[in-house]
Amino acid sequence: MMPFLFRQVDIASLSFFRFLFGLLAFIDVTSTLTYKHWYKNWLDSEAFHYKYYGFSWARIPDDPWLTLFLLSLMLAAFCMAIGYRYRLAATYFAFGFTYTFLMEKAFYLNHGYFLCVLSFLMIFVPAHRNFSLDIFRRPELYRERIPYWPLFLLQFSMGVVYFFGGIAKLNADWLRAQPLKIWLQSKSSHSIIGPLLEPELTAYFMAYGGLLLDLFVTFFLLSKRTRSWAFGFVLFFHLTNVLIFEIGVFPWLSIALTSLFFAPDYPRKIYAGFQRRLPTLNWPLVAQRWEMRLAKNGTQLYGQQALLHAPATQQRISWAIGIFCVINLLLPLRHHLFPGPVAWTEEGHRYSWRMMLRSKRGYGHFIIRNGTTGAEEKIKPREWLNDKQGYKLFTHPDMILQFAHHLRDHYRAQGMQEVEVYAHIKARLNDHPYQVYVDSEVDLAAEEWPFFRSKNWIVPYQSPRERQGEDD
Repeated sequence: MMPFLFRQVDIASLSFFRFLFGLLAFIDVTSTLTYKHWYKNWLDSEAFHYKYYGFSWARIPDDPWLTLFLLSLMLAAFCMAIGYRYRLAATYFAFGFTYTFLMEKAFYLNHGYFLCVLSFLMIFVPAHRNFSLDIFRRPELYRERIPYWPLFLLQFSMGVVYFFGGIAKLNADWLRAQPLKIWLQSKSSHSIIGPLLEPELTAYFMAYGGLLLDLFVTFFLLSKRTRSWAFGFVLFFHLTNVLIFEIGVFPWLSIALTSLFFAPDYPRKIYAGFQRRLPTLNWPLVAQRWEMRLAKNGTQLYGQQALLHAPATQQRISWAIGIFCVINLLLPLRHHLFPGPVAWTEEGHRYSWRMMLRSKRGYGHFIIRNGTTGAEEKIKPREWLNDKQGYKLFTHPDMILQFAHHLRDHYRAQGMQEVEVYAHIKARLNDHPYQVYVDSEVDLAAEEWPFFRSKNWIVPYQSPRERQGEDD
């Protein structure tokens, strides 16, 4: 058992994070509904969709059920924010949001996966035991102090994202400010910050600044002496990303999680500061009404204010936290089990916090061959896929194979007995030249996806040094 996990701390920061998490979750689902579904129509239930292997059952519902489902997730996120029927809302949101995450693999983003992980954590943490509507319904839930373990889980999760994000940046391209040079040049026409993004020095500053921050910020956040400075750099880093890149709610979620490294009572101190500096807003009246409402509902404010666990429960919680930590420390390392650079093969890229590390583009076509007659047909994927799917296809081997299987099944359904599918695809990493990505002699219709071994139809990556050796 780990005693430090059960020391009593103020619940204020956890309750405040609950509100922020619910708000950001609400915004994220709203974006899925309004942009991906209504505006872009990327969630057409009749269209082809990439699936995560093992989760092909995660089908997209027909409308109006899909719209109603997303609206229900928005409602659940709102209920989490205000702490109304919190456990039910958190459970429904965790499973529902994860289902939406699984519906289309082309939408994969680290923040989407991170939201899934955090959503399941939020089911178990007692974030509703103060500053929530639940304590009006059930006054016995009210607590001022809780064990430290819920905050530890959230701090640990954010620390893992930072640290492995920094480890992933220790590669030759990042150290020469690629792909930031490419991205910042494309943003140099911005009317306000464009002139600041154009110099090459800016790309190097952001590359090395991001590397150092990711690697060391967690350690500085753990020290009271350096915490404020570290949080200032975190704010600068994430707000800069908000200005330059379109990465959804991830910067705001990271800021909210990073704030949990401060003393757990920091929201109370901020509130007290408003009381001192803005007396005209009559902040004390808010607190008085809160306490009067609690007292009216039978809550004993000065009774049992700490959430305590029995020794057996502490033991179970310790084991669960230990398993969670081990999994999250090992999962980002699994790409070392496969040969070749992970940015090229994509084997072990997802769920490993390899965030905004490479600019990768590709192009090509597929050949359908009738195994009986030898007749061939050229397939242009853009005519079969939406723009998001088509962009992702040429740089992700698992999507290439799934699309090849989709073509195989389509032509079989049309009566072709022996269907062979060959991919002619080239791709490039950052500013390097295009290279052949898939062995065009391999019939992908006959290939299956092996989880634990390398794919022999992915053409090995040639580094600049290897290409130079061939030229010599």
